[in-house]
Amino acid sequence: MHREVTTVAELRRVVGEPDHYVANKVKDRLSAVQRDWLAHSPLGFVATTDAQGRVDVSPKGDPAGFVHVIDDRTIAIPDRPGNKRVDGYLNVLQRPQVGSLFVIPGRGDTLRINGPARILADADYFDAMAVKGRRPLLALEVAVEEVFFHCSKAFLRSDAWKPETWNPTALPSVAQIAKALRYDWADAELEERYCEENIRRALY
Repeated sequence: MHREVTTVAELRRVVGEPDHYVANKVKDRLSAVQRDWLAHSPLGFVATTDAQGRVDVSPKGDPAGFVHVIDDRTIAIPDRPGNKRVDGYLNVLQRPQVGSLFVIPGRGDTLRINGPARILADADYFDAMAVKGRRPLLALEVAVEEVFFHCSKAFLRSDAWKPETWNPTALPSVAQIAKALRYDWADAELEERYCEENIRRALY
């Protein structure tokens, strides 16, 4: 039997009410410790929606500190060469509101930043986001409407940062997955295309 939750009242009956601190921890500007978090984070995720409400989440990563803090109310996330699908950017052109989450490997807590975004092809801070002499192709500039730290329970439950729990070979390689989806490519061609060495050559 399914028991669907369809109202706020039902939801609150199941999960209860947050305590005062949790309910009021959301701010509209970065604090010093949140700026410091971004300076040490090498990885983030950006969620967007299109005009029909369909959601996309895209990972963003670079050396730690890749997010450029313009001021306490604005950040910029660089974009590097990729597969050219630009799903998230197409969504931002339709609905500018984005949600983002930034992680630090080994830490269970995360930093969440939400707000309206715009896509820039150049700005006076692009040089500051260069890696290996390569400026970003684009930047997603986000106005901070909501910023807050999220607790570590999900990472603690999953043991995500414990190497002894990792088993990446339990699944097929990227090349093998591509082969399952594209029957017209030879195995050797796929292995060459998706080997880490080749992917790293095209990172910037």
